[in-house]
Amino acid sequence: MRSLRDIDIAYVKGIGPKRARLLTEELGISSAYDLVYNFPTHYIDRSSVVGISDFQGDNMPSVQTRGRFLSFTEQGEGAKSRLVGLFSDGSGTMDVVWFRRTREIRKAYRVGTEYVLFGQPRQFNRRWSMVHPEIDLPQAITASVGLRGVYPLTEALRRSGVSTRNFMTWSAAALTAVGDVPEVLPPGIVAKHNLMSLKDALWQMHCPDNLGMLERARERMKYEELFFLQLNIQRYSRKRTPGLQGLRFPRIGQIFNNFYNTCLPFELTGAQKRVIKEIRRDMDSGRQMNRLLQGDVGSGKTLVALMSMLIALDNGTQACMMAPTEILAGQHYVTLRSLAAKAGVSVALLTGSTPAKERDEIHRRLLDGSLDIIVGTHALIEDSVQFRRLGLAVIDEQHRFGVVQRARLWKKNSDIPPHVLVMTATPIPRTLAMTVYGDLDVSVIDELPPGRKPVQTLLRFDQQRAQVYRALGSELAKGRQAYIVYPLIEENEKLEMRSLEEGFEIIKDTFPHYRVAMVHGRMKPSEKDWQMQIFASGQARILVATTVIEVGVNVPNATVMIIENAERFGLSQLHQLRGRVGRGGDQSYCILMSKYKIAKETRRRLEIMTSTTDGFVVAEADLKMRGPGDIEGTMQSGIAFDLHVASLVADGRIVEMTRRDVEQILDNDPALCRPENRTISSEMALRDARRPKGYSLIS
Repeated sequence: MRSLRDIDIAYVKGIGPKRARLLTEELGISSAYDLVYNFPTHYIDRSSVVGISDFQGDNMPSVQTRGRFLSFTEQGEGAKSRLVGLFSDGSGTMDVVWFRRTREIRKAYRVGTEYVLFGQPRQFNRRWSMVHPEIDLPQAITASVGLRGVYPLTEALRRSGVSTRNFMTWSAAALTAVGDVPEVLPPGIVAKHNLMSLKDALWQMHCPDNLGMLERARERMKYEELFFLQLNIQRYSRKRTPGLQGLRFPRIGQIFNNFYNTCLPFELTGAQKRVIKEIRRDMDSGRQMNRLLQGDVGSGKTLVALMSMLIALDNGTQACMMAPTEILAGQHYVTLRSLAAKAGVSVALLTGSTPAKERDEIHRRLLDGSLDIIVGTHALIEDSVQFRRLGLAVIDEQHRFGVVQRARLWKKNSDIPPHVLVMTATPIPRTLAMTVYGDLDVSVIDELPPGRKPVQTLLRFDQQRAQVYRALGSELAKGRQAYIVYPLIEENEKLEMRSLEEGFEIIKDTFPHYRVAMVHGRMKPSEKDWQMQIFASGQARILVATTVIEVGVNVPNATVMIIENAERFGLSQLHQLRGRVGRGGDQSYCILMSKYKIAKETRRRLEIMTSTTDGFVVAEADLKMRGPGDIEGTMQSGIAFDLHVASLVADGRIVEMTRRDVEQILDNDPALCRPENRTISSEMALRDARRPKGYSLIS
């Protein structure tokens, strides 16, 4: 018997060549498999029938009614022509109107025959009507007496007369044609979780018996999607790092202990101590560490990274830290040098701007081992940069680096790769981290250092600007500094935004006694660096900027962040910007400026920012509101996230379940050669073959 993948969409009953071409062009559906895996986006309860006499209101939802046509008449001429059917259910009458395909429709429906109609009633001149409703015979499979799926449709499909009921009919026809649908999950997994069979689940997704059966079917299809996603990710990560041997660091020696006992600027938080223990355990395991360190801006990730580097130094190796921008690399260099110098540790900075003579000296010292720690940008991965022995590579804001770039750091040792610690200040919800960073262990610093006060976030509207500027003036009078962030550089009337250039002039006029710096992405790097430096040094008291300061210099004296047109920013971006203040011991403020008239969803997003400073709460909310977005880009591994039923936000339980199941399967059978796993091996091969060009399992 043929499989769903073997059946060309043109040969499914009711489709034909013309519609097949349209389905392929519009939705990428070319086989019966594509068709039955094209699930409804949502479902409508059609268990009740509404009488025409019960229609009421100006904006009725779509309803189902049952009755007969009394007559059909052609009305109007040319472009205004239409077919009108007078329909009665015994309680009243309404007009049923068609503006296209009128000749086909006139032939399809008869006076006196009972039909079920589904559509949105509208009232015109005190008469009810339905325009282009769905029409079925009462005994038809598409005349649902319960739940009916609503399928995604394009305008081209609608114009050609394709409706949501067509998809239901075609899916049923495809499933009937193949008869049996082979299971793609291991029998043990299906039994373990009491999952519905694939055949039954596909039927229930398209033609659900009731809500309970639909939920069971959705549970099964969610599991299947997430299972194969996890299998893809874990195969990828295991092939990339197949239990890589790692440098073993058993010693916690003089350098670490001296720094810990005499040089620490403040007591470590409980979260920092926990994470350092996790890192120490990894470094002593004999396997390469690949760990993601998450923590809000100001949580102390850099200090944890330094202490991890000191462990590498105690074991006779060197360490490096790579950052995505020269500004951030410079900031890390200043911080690490000031801390490490007390412990007698040498630190250097290497970027694209480093003079040739200084660069040559750094290369020499790295090679002979006299330089302990190097901080830099992409310059670190150049072939000319060679280490005597690299023990630990720290990568900051790792999502800005691709897999290939990171891998070039690993190859700095010819035999055993260095340990890898990647850091991000962008909090990632657990379920997403488990998926996006499936090849990494995850550590979280979820505690601020002592003395840090949570940033107070306020929502203010344009009419309150004078009040906001008075508050800003009060902070400046105390000797504090402030950021003012704009979404654009130039005026864009269409979006009705204040431009950065206009704002810069207003701020200079409003605060004439204070120097104002300006930074944006179109500046030359040297000019941008200069403007950032005069702000960091305190020469400029206000920095007007675009979002280039998301990753910028650390200015503990900055206590005010004003974000103009805050409604134009995403939650994660707002949180990242907010992290620029609150880095000292003084109370800091983040003021979100917005127009008063904004969409309800937008207001809710801004209110989330004012209600919490917890980055993980913000990240969860952001994910729920925006969805995972371009996760493929975030992941940078070439693995496509092809989710149609499951949600990385809402289905955390199933994400964890599938991850555990896949780990167990691959631990016991890495090549998927055992008889019970041949099914998933062949299914993976088929799915990989259908992957769009540009996606590769191993990059």
